[in-house]
Amino acid sequence: MELVYRSIIFALALTVALGFGSPAYAYLDPGTGSMILQILLGGVAGALVIGKLYWHRLKQILGIGQSKDSASEPDAE
Repeated sequence: MELVYRSIIFALALTVALGFGSPAYAYLDPGTGSMILQILLGGVAGALVIGKLYWHRLKQILGIGQSKDSASEPDAE
């Protein structure tokens, strides 16, 4: 429950901080929006590639897909 209160306080503080800012008088052309979209999609694609590369380790960390037989057998080297 404490996490909920901290989140609410953080949201209120962020709203107050952004509410008292001065105007920037800046211009963002249409190319900026597509650049931001490319950065976001590139980050998602990179995260998916990293996830695919480390899928086996991730499954071991989360404990997914382990059977009792494979967990008791030592690794054959």
